[in-house]
Amino acid sequence: MALAYLAWEQIFLEERVLIIGRRLERRILRDGQNPFELPNGTSLQHKRTSGLSPELQVLVCLHFYAQGSYQKGLGGNSILNISQPSVSRCIHYVTEAINQCLLRKWIKFPMTSAERQRARETFAHAPQSFEGTIGAIDCTYIHILAPRQHEEAYVNHHGKHSLNVQAIVNSKLQCVVEWSTYHYNNGERQTWLIGDAGYPLEPWLMTPLPHYPEGTRHFEYTKKICKARNVVERFFGVLKSMWRCLSYQRVLMYSPDMAGKIVNACATLHNIRIHCNLPTLEDFDIIDQENNQDELLENQPEPEFDPALIGNERGPRAIAQRIQKQLMLEQFGNYRDGNNDQ
Repeated sequence: MALAYLAWEQIFLEERVLIIGRRLERRILRDGQNPFELPNGTSLQHKRTSGLSPELQVLVCLHFYAQGSYQKGLGGNSILNISQPSVSRCIHYVTEAINQCLLRKWIKFPMTSAERQRARETFAHAPQSFEGTIGAIDCTYIHILAPRQHEEAYVNHHGKHSLNVQAIVNSKLQCVVEWSTYHYNNGERQTWLIGDAGYPLEPWLMTPLPHYPEGTRHFEYTKKICKARNVVERFFGVLKSMWRCLSYQRVLMYSPDMAGKIVNACATLHNIRIHCNLPTLEDFDIIDQENNQDELLENQPEPEFDPALIGNERGPRAIAQRIQKQLMLEQFGNYRDGNNDQ
């Protein structure tokens, strides 16, 4: 009898935890779409007495983001009981509202020296750290419908139409901002991003050095930078797994502009989840299945550089090489120089 009572108590407590979690998520959704905090042009309040409530519009849009299903199937849901055109309007209204009112609040790049120093210290305490790093940069494909104009510009190397989405991610698995807003400051050479070998070496962007043998400081440097930038691979994997409309198995049936706004909205919601400590799929060590590659393999191509920059001792690449060399000497000085083996 006592065992049965304890089992019932455990089930009751687990259900209470789930209820509290659902209440937290509902409160976040309610606060995020509060019509009193949105400009008049982006308010989700229905104009007709028979119109959909803001809460229902948000939930319909979230259902689409999370399931990645077609609008017709979502509209035919017996629980929602709304038409496909209404589903389409909900997705457009809510996506626009998130992009206009929440995007800049939740996706921010550390622009000041103090913010970058905090980001650097946070990354330094990550399980896979790299000296001076404030973020990892990479790209991934989001499949879209073939656009009517400039269709050839959206064909990737797999022969499919897609957006090439680029993101910078911090050590907390949060997207910070698109990389084009990062401007190199000649007076600040203590922080940088890390990327793969497909990116050019810059004073603000450290990249791997492939083709060096084991036991050299160049190899150890490459191994450490590849482990540290795995955070951006996990970000894309978690983002696509949590918001299935972005999955490599799905196709966003929208124009490139609208598809980009949906990606922005999903990244914003991802950051909100991280900030509020809501359950994520990070613990399952999910990585982007389309973008995953082992950078330590020796068949990586060498990055291409502008010949005009080579030999310029005061150019950006020369500065970046000196920073890179100093990093290797400070962290892996007890290893031999890889250039002596080539």
